[in-house]
Amino acid sequence: MSTKETTPATSKAAQEAAPTPLIPIPRGPVPQAPPERERRTVEITIDGQPVSVPEGSTILEAARKLGVDTPTLCFLESLTPVNVCRVCVVEMEGSRTLVPACSRKVEPKMAIKTDSERVRLSRRMVLEFLASSVDVSTAPQFAGYMERYGAQPQRFGPTAATVKQPVKIDNDLYVRDYSKCILCYKCVEACGVDAQNTFAIAVSGRGFSASIATEFQVPLPESACVYCGNCIGVCPTGALMFKSEYDMRQAGTWDERAQSQTTTICPYCGVGCNLTVHEQEGQIVKVTSPLDHSVTHGNLCIKGRFGWQFVQIEPAESKTE
Repeated sequence: MSTKETTPATSKAAQEAAPTPLIPIPRGPVPQAPPERERRTVEITIDGQPVSVPEGSTILEAARKLGVDTPTLCFLESLTPVNVCRVCVVEMEGSRTLVPACSRKVEPKMAIKTDSERVRLSRRMVLEFLASSVDVSTAPQFAGYMERYGAQPQRFGPTAATVKQPVKIDNDLYVRDYSKCILCYKCVEACGVDAQNTFAIAVSGRGFSASIATEFQVPLPESACVYCGNCIGVCPTGALMFKSEYDMRQAGTWDERAQSQTTTICPYCGVGCNLTVHEQEGQIVKVTSPLDHSVTHGNLCIKGRFGWQFVQIEPAESKTE
């Protein structure tokens, strides 16, 4: 019975490919993602300008490619569009109704108007309805949209129905102020299949009685919440807010103009999540995560988002001096 002789070259290659204490699995080729499938392009017209985008793109993506600033409130690149705020609606030739730009897919030879009088009227009415019933004082985009479309919510008078209610403070990490909630569903999506898969919050009730709530309206510590804070990261109005930010706003010390932001890597594990540390007067006031980061996409865990207080604890030696 003959055996195949092993040459020195073959033996050396086998040794180099063998597992080691540092690399306890056989070495092999580095896995590579398959090439992205080529998509045919679709040509449409937006505000009289032709544009070509890949098949499956939305009107919003096509508009952004042309540099058209389309307002959005319930839309976020990392979440599934839910079409509820209706601020991004545009006029499409041949359509009886205005269509949501954030979710409507492009079709060949579409003709879109993003700033017609009909579109401006619709957006102005949506903004007025929201601002007359919801506290939008901590919604950073809202004031600009109101000025842009000439919205005047005060015309509904001081007796306009509102969603005003007490702030829910039942934990030390974040507060829920549903008087600022516009029912954009971003928090529900982030808590659900789009990110966390915890399903601690959802839409409760129907119609005018709809609201965001925990299961059976239980306090947050008794719910399924894992305190990742991803709902805070996507909230566009401040209805969900860091407890640290809320306390500073109540005390009148919150000043975003005096804050600096530093991006770093979370020290708790080896995943490599990016953190954006917000600092004011030498103190960390909150931590967020970049939406465009390839690892986190804006999401963090409880440690990354809330576990920074140890940085500000004075050493025991300094206290005794």
